[in-house]
Amino acid sequence: MNKHTHTIIHDMEQLTHDASALVAATADVAGDHVEEARQRLAAGISRAREIYALARDRALNGTRAADVALHDNLYQVVAAGIVAGAFIGFLLATRCPCRRE
Repeated sequence: MNKHTHTIIHDMEQLTHDASALVAATADVAGDHVEEARQRLAAGISRAREIYALARDRALNGTRAADVALHDNLYQVVAAGIVAGAFIGFLLATRCPCRRE
């Protein structure tokens, strides 16, 4: 995973940790509004953890599938890259103003 992905993962983990600490810190505070807000926050934390785990699993599965496909079809991938590069080179060469004299 790249640096940006690690940063997002760290931020999400820190956010859920801070929210859990906030719920624990306000456990002794009385009041209907505080209790309701604490319950909503706890439910939100739980749902965020579920969504994070699902997204992480899907990303890992996609990465594994791409890796397997790449290794199984290595020559086709290399050939497609060469063809695409040649095509782009041809288009750029025909549109280059320096060749018009």
